[in-house]
Amino acid sequence: MNGAQALVRILENHGVTHIFGIPGAKIDSVFIALLDSSIELVLCRHEQNAAFMAQAVGKITGKIGVCLVTSGPGVTNLVTGLATATSEGDPVLAIGGEVSLDDRYKHTHQCLESVSVLRSVTKFAQSALSVHDLPEILGNAIRAAERGRRGAAFLGLPKDIGLADFPGDIDLTWGRYVPTSLPARSELEGAIDVINSSRKPIVLAGMEASDPSLAKVLEFFFKSSGIPYCSTLQGPGSWAAPQNFVGRVGIFCNQPSDHLLNTADCVITIGFDPIELDPSLWNQANSRPIVFIDVEPAKQDRAFLPSVELIGNLTETLRALLPLIKIDIDPAFLRSANNDAVEIAAKVAEGATMNGMPVHPLRVIHELKQVITPETTVAVDTGSHYIWMSRYLPEEYSRQLLVSNGQQTLGVSIPWAMAANLARPGRPVISVSGDGGFLFTATELETAKRIGSRFVHLIWNSESYDMVAIQEQDKYGRTAGVKLGYYDVEYFAKSFGCKGYRITKADQLGDLLKESLAQPVPVLIDIPIDYSQNIKLMKNAAQDFIH
Repeated sequence: MNGAQALVRILENHGVTHIFGIPGAKIDSVFIALLDSSIELVLCRHEQNAAFMAQAVGKITGKIGVCLVTSGPGVTNLVTGLATATSEGDPVLAIGGEVSLDDRYKHTHQCLESVSVLRSVTKFAQSALSVHDLPEILGNAIRAAERGRRGAAFLGLPKDIGLADFPGDIDLTWGRYVPTSLPARSELEGAIDVINSSRKPIVLAGMEASDPSLAKVLEFFFKSSGIPYCSTLQGPGSWAAPQNFVGRVGIFCNQPSDHLLNTADCVITIGFDPIELDPSLWNQANSRPIVFIDVEPAKQDRAFLPSVELIGNLTETLRALLPLIKIDIDPAFLRSANNDAVEIAAKVAEGATMNGMPVHPLRVIHELKQVITPETTVAVDTGSHYIWMSRYLPEEYSRQLLVSNGQQTLGVSIPWAMAANLARPGRPVISVSGDGGFLFTATELETAKRIGSRFVHLIWNSESYDMVAIQEQDKYGRTAGVKLGYYDVEYFAKSFGCKGYRITKADQLGDLLKESLAQPVPVLIDIPIDYSQNIKLMKNAAQDFIH
C-alpha cells in the first residue's frame, strides 16, 4: 500500500462517499487509488466548482466534502470555494498535489507554496512531508474541518509521498469526531438570570443553528419557551417553529424582523457568526444584554460583547437551558411579532395575481411554492433573486434553502444542485441564479449530464448584474459595469444534452416547473424578470450595509 492508497482508505473509513476533482501529474496516484475504492470520483470541469460541490456535501451532511486537485493552478483555483466554505461554516477537505520533496524549494514546473496560499482561507493547512506523517496530517485536517465552527482544511500531498510505501496498517481512529460537552454551570445560571429578567426577548438564529442534527431540539425549544425568533439568511428559517418565526434579518436591515430585533430588551443568539450580519448594524448603540450560545467563543466587537457565553454542544446546551426558562413575555411584543409574520405572508400572497411580462419576482416565488415539497432542496446563487428568495420563500426543513451569505459568492447554485443530488439521492432539486452568475459555473452542465444529475435551474434574466446596479443607483444615482449581453439559454442547454426553455408568459411557469421536475436531465428555464421594484427592497435601508 502506498501513501495515496492509505489516504483513500482513511477517507473510506471516515464515511466519504464522493470526491470531486480534476487530475494532474502531481496527484494522479490518488486518482489511481480511487479506482479500487468504494468512493465515487466526480470528475469536474473546474477546481472552483469541485470545491463548491464539496462545500454543499459538507453543508448538507455536516461531514467533510472532499475535493482533489493537482498542483499549481489546480490549488489556486480552490481559493474562492474554500473561502466560501470557511466563512459559511461548511466542512471541506481539500487535497492538493505538490511537487516532489527534492523539488520543493526549486523554481520548477507547477511549484507553489500551496500551504501559504490557502492558510488564510482555511482552518487548517499543512503538507505531509513524509508518508509516516500522512495519516496524522490527514486526521488533524479532518478534525479541524468538522469541529467547532466548521470550515475548510487543506492537505498538501507531494508527488513522491503519494507514491511512497506506507508503513503499517490503517487505524480506524484517524479523524474520528469527538463530541463537545455542556457549558459551565455558572454560565448556564448567568444566562437564565438574564433571560428570565427580560420582557421582550428575541432569538437571533444563525448558520450553526440550521444544522439538521439540531432540528428536533430547536423546534422543541422555540415551541416550549414561546420566545419569538428571527433568522439570518443561512439560519434555520420558519421550519423550526412557524408560530414563533418573525422573518429573516440581513440584506439592507429594513424588514419587520429587523424592527423587532431593534426593540428587543434581550437578544439570545444561537449559532450566530458576525459575518452573517454585522453587529454594528443591529446593536451599535444598544445596551441590552446578549446571551451567546455557540460551539466556540464569540468574536468580540464593540457592538457585540455578550453578557453570557454558553460554549459547547448546542443540542445539550438548549436541553439544559429550557427547563430553567421562566419568562413573562410582554403581550404587546408578542403581538408585534405576530403582525410581522402576517405582513410577510401577505406580501408572498401578492405573487399569485401578478401576470405581467417580464415576470415579477413574487410570481416566480408563488409558482415555486406550488412545486416545492418537504423533500425539495433549493440552491440559490447570489444576486437580486437571492434577496427576494431569502425574504419570501419559506423553508420546510433544515438547510432546504442553500444560500451563500458570508461571502455572497457568485456561481454556487449549479455545483450545489449537483452535490445535493448526491447527498440527498432521489429527492428533487431546484437551483436559481441570475443570468450573470449562471455563466460562472455553467460548464458543469456537462458534468451533470455525464453523472446523471437531475435538477431544474431557473435563470432570473435581467441581462445585468442587477444586485450591484441597485446599490450603485442608490449610492451614486447612476450605474457602471453592470450591463450584460444576451445568450440563448435553450441552445446552450441543448449543446450539453440538457433541456432549455424561455418563458414568454407568466402563466407558463407553473406547468413548466412540474414538467421539468420529471425530466431525466438537467433543465434550464430562462425567465425574463421584472426588477423594476427592486429599489423598494432598499427602502429605509441602513446605508452602511450597502456593499
